[in-house]
Amino acid sequence: MKVQPYLMFEGRCDEALEFYRRALGAEVTLRMRYQDNPEPAGAPGCAGGGGPGPRPDMVMHAEFTVGATTLMASDGMGSGQCSFQGISLALSPANADEARRYFDALAEGGKVQMPLTKTFFSQAFGMVADRFGVPWMVVAPE
Repeated sequence: MKVQPYLMFEGRCDEALEFYRRALGAEVTLRMRYQDNPEPAGAPGCAGGGGPGPRPDMVMHAEFTVGATTLMASDGMGSGQCSFQGISLALSPANADEARRYFDALAEGGKVQMPLTKTFFSQAFGMVADRFGVPWMVVAPE
């Protein structure tokens, strides 16, 4: 058994996947759109046709890797309102130089919550919410 993060980007999943490709070297390994679902519109997990809910071209399910970790993502119901509260993704780069590079890339268009700095437990630690509101803790080993 394993636990994997599943991020709901509410209509911005394609944009997020491209951002993580550039910022972290992420590789998209799977992308399915609502229109790819063979079930009829309105069935569970399908686009609802003309009513509220995701458009057929939105991402129903995606998987991407960052280093050795696989994350999953979706446009969810396409509400346009991402909300990531009560969690943080922890990124563990090999050293302080990598930490700086990743931290700066994640901060582009986002909000630094704690600047990257040396601490008693890390040669480089910082907290940032990226442009989608996903909270990250960057922690380089001591």
